[in-house]
Amino acid sequence: FDIVDVPQRSPEWYAARLGRLTGSCAGEMLATIKNGEAASRRNLRLRLVLERLTHRSQESTYISPAMQEGIDREADALAAYEALTGSLVERTGFLAHPTLMAGCSLDGHLGAFETLVSVKCRQPAAHLECLRTGQIPRDALAQMRHELWITGASAHDYFSWNPDFPEALQARLITVLRAEPDIEAYASAALMFLEEVDRELAALQGWAVVA
Repeated sequence: FDIVDVPQRSPEWYAARLGRLTGSCAGEMLATIKNGEAASRRNLRLRLVLERLTHRSQESTYISPAMQEGIDREADALAAYEALTGSLVERTGFLAHPTLMAGCSLDGHLGAFETLVSVKCRQPAAHLECLRTGQIPRDALAQMRHELWITGASAHDYFSWNPDFPEALQARLITVLRAEPDIEAYASAALMFLEEVDRELAALQGWAVVA
């Protein structure tokens, strides 16, 4: 993969993501329903087609108060992860697949991308659920599978953190090894989806009127 070393959420970061399947939308790409295609999957395909046609981001820039709180607390969450594990987290901007229109933005990584890190500054109810069950939410796990696919990392740490809880209950660390989720199945699904985007884009371009 190629590293686009720009600040996350900067104009350059949004530009690097244009038209690419990223980790944050992996859950939408995998969405299924009993009959037909899930609306979220169809809408994602349309968004990527539009971004490639217009060269303008179609991502929503709305940030809810809960999302902003998570952004504001991210540095503290990374520090808490480092204190718990004794590992130094490194940051990057955007990782672009060299041959496919795909990529990801990591919360952090260890070493030469051997282990990836996802820090989630969860709302109280969501953090409590993670403490109780030790389960990673579906969309978060889809994003982790995507990031493992892009980077080839051997493990991914999921760190749920909320500093409003008593100290002993502020954090839950769950490590997912590369062999646990089916990365090959995810890669097949991603390739099929990207081919669909390519076909829809080609069909639209074929409608162009030649003056």
